Amino acid sequence: MKLKRYFAIIAIFAVTLLSACGQGGINDALNYEVEDFEFTNQNGEQVGLSELEGKVWVADFIFTNCDTVCLPMTSNMKRLQTMAAEEGIENIHFVSFSVDPLNDKPDVLKTFADQYEANYDSWNFLTGYEQKVIEDFALNSFKAIVQKPKNEDQVIHDTKFYLVNQDGLIQKYYDGVTGVPYEEIINDIKTLQ
Repeated sequence: MKLKRYFAIIAIFAVTLLSACGQGGINDALNYEVEDFEFTNQNGEQVGLSELEGKVWVADFIFTNCDTVCLPMTSNMKRLQTMAAEEGIENIHFVSFSVDPLNDKPDVLKTFADQYEANYDSWNFLTGYEQKVIEDFALNSFKAIVQKPKNEDQVIHDTKFYLVNQDGLIQKYYDGVTGVPYEEIINDIKTLQ
């Protein structure tokens, strides 16, 4: 009798554990809500939150004439895109928001992204807004600082990669420059699928 009860408890525990895994949740998720947006991509097309609905996506903030962190960040994002493709992960998207929209017109972003052989089927480089819009958007949605000092060509911005779920909720962030935890990010993307 005790043995049957023991197996019943184990079975309930196993079912509970498996059903929790099937929900595709991230432990201690941030759940920051991304504000609705509609910006212009590298091809001059409008891309917004509605186009990303139902997709897991990874976002970052960059600009094309950055002389420090943006080049390695974009290279690292490309590596993530390649790894996701190699793992056969579908329904994943990558989004790079320009923090210097005055300079980063769509054609400038396209030239920049072409250097990294970005696959535009699943990666958009966004611009087409005022400086204040991206500063407020980054702060309100990602809790990230973006600031362009007056009379300077460099922009202060966050260097994280943000993992966003299908409902537009930021789940986690990771270092996007050095020590990028590629395997962890890929595993977290799979968890959300």
